[in-house]
Amino acid sequence: MARSCWWPSADGPAGLLLIAGDKGLCGAFNTTLIRAALDWVRGRAGRRSFLAVVGRKSRDFARRLRGADCEILFELAGIFPKVGYHHAEMLGKALIDAYREKGLSQWDVVYNEFKSAAQQRLVRATLLPVARFEAPDDTPLPADCGFEPGYDRLLQALLPRHLKAQLYRMLLESQAAELSARMNAMDAASKNAAELRESLNVAANRQRQAMITKEIAELVGGAEALAA
Repeated sequence: MARSCWWPSADGPAGLLLIAGDKGLCGAFNTTLIRAALDWVRGRAGRRSFLAVVGRKSRDFARRLRGADCEILFELAGIFPKVGYHHAEMLGKALIDAYREKGLSQWDVVYNEFKSAAQQRLVRATLLPVARFEAPDDTPLPADCGFEPGYDRLLQALLPRHLKAQLYRMLLESQAAELSARMNAMDAASKNAAELRESLNVAANRQRQAMITKEIAELVGGAEALAA
């Protein structure tokens, strides 16, 4: 591993992983994510930033945004709704390589988490550096244990797998949240269309009734005029 520590303290450039959808027609699913990503970029104005984007919507956003201070490192589009673990492996390798080679201080992520069929939750978290485990003060720490083939080599093998597993979970969460948001958006559109059709039918019936009433009144008036 080029960098022996996964918890660097250097204040270097930062990266953002944005996971959005490949298509629209899913309500505010994509706009909420893009707004959060834009806030992140604006918060780092004047400082070097890198982007990794998943989904066509996030890719299009990043391409409009990139400039001297913001560079796209990785793009992954057209994977929804058939996300596989190999996508997480490619994404994880790109993030780890950039983290080592670019000297990044952190990799943040913005994505939508699936909560229920009617609710998604915007998540903003830090992927790298890996959060340290802090035991409560009253929790006794275990005695030192021996590791084979060694503590450093064990971390070098496990931490990339841990990161890729987390990325796979995030991709699946985002996929489920997008499908749920699209289902809700289409259901709302169907209800709105039904209400619009009903209102148009009522308006058309009223207009037709008014025309019939007018014609009857004209016929009655004409008959009375002839009778007089």
